[in-house]
Amino acid sequence: MKKSLLFIVLAFYQLSCFGQNMPIDKNATKKTTALYLNLQAISGEGVLFGHQDDLAYGVAWKNQKDRSDVKDVCGSYPALYGWDVSGLGKPVNIDSVNFDNMKSWIKEAFRRGGVNTISWHMDNPETGGNSWDNTPAVASILPGGEKHEFYKQRLDMFASFLGELKAGFGTKIPIIFRPFHEHTGGWFWWGKGNCTAEEYKALWQFTVRYLRDEKNIHQLLYSYSTDQFDSKEQYLEFYPGDDYVDIIAFDDYHSIKNVDEREKLNFRLRSVVEMAQSKNKVAAFSETGLETIPIDDWFTRILLDGIKSDEIGKRIAYVMVWRNGRPDHFYAPYPGHSSTPDFIKFRKDPYTLFEDDLPKMYRMPKG
Repeated sequence: MKKSLLFIVLAFYQLSCFGQNMPIDKNATKKTTALYLNLQAISGEGVLFGHQDDLAYGVAWKNQKDRSDVKDVCGSYPALYGWDVSGLGKPVNIDSVNFDNMKSWIKEAFRRGGVNTISWHMDNPETGGNSWDNTPAVASILPGGEKHEFYKQRLDMFASFLGELKAGFGTKIPIIFRPFHEHTGGWFWWGKGNCTAEEYKALWQFTVRYLRDEKNIHQLLYSYSTDQFDSKEQYLEFYPGDDYVDIIAFDDYHSIKNVDEREKLNFRLRSVVEMAQSKNKVAAFSETGLETIPIDDWFTRILLDGIKSDEIGKRIAYVMVWRNGRPDHFYAPYPGHSSTPDFIKFRKDPYTLFEDDLPKMYRMPKG
């Protein structure tokens, strides 16, 4: 029922707006453009559910074919899969995910019709420390900086990685790219207090231009994702401009802890949707979750009800929870966890979209 309704909505939407609200990359592949249009059309009709590293591991398992804690619990894979490319050039990433396996899982998700998003907890280029080493480094990797060539080499490695993400007859797999996220906080070297707003904007703009224009990467949708924010002015302080952003998003692990925080959640959801609509962009809740899920009905009573409780705010395209790394660090339920009955209700709600519910996200409109 969900799927058939979405097909009708998408058909009308695509025929009415084809040629408008396009990605910032004018040479974006057809499937990348189709994904963008479909995400816009779905907004308000349902929200894609995503999970970080869903296919790579779960609680008490790792690297098992076709395995997924989400699927084990509710019978469907998530609609959206999160990945991270920190550690490119090494065999595994920051969370010990093998990069060759990651490429295979991204291809599997795409072939089934799912959506892939990539973040990058990039090591500090100034010191070699991790992304939480907040030694200022942004100025040094901008054009003219001492580490600029080094940064270009990192982007070259990323471009090569993307070049291997192909399916079928050389089809380039669309990716939602979420670089330099949560910059409104100061815990990453690219965060507030470790660079100026102008430096951050310049870094973002250079990154887009280099990947798109120099490396000819045309399979990316670019997601600008802050951490929690308390005003639109604060959200837009580091915004690099409409010509460099496809998705207006935010991460928030703060306003989802209980219903008492719902007013803050509603404000942030409503704000990103309003900004996205005013700019003809997609809105998203790019990262969230409650570690170990100590509230058994968290998914329905706090997350889903929180999203649906505001008529404007509920028009986000997707929401993604963080990874299931170990028994004391997980954000989606696994078989036997006390929140599994509630998660099944969450999955059955007409507004949540899992992989089995998706229309053809990579099909362009006809005519």
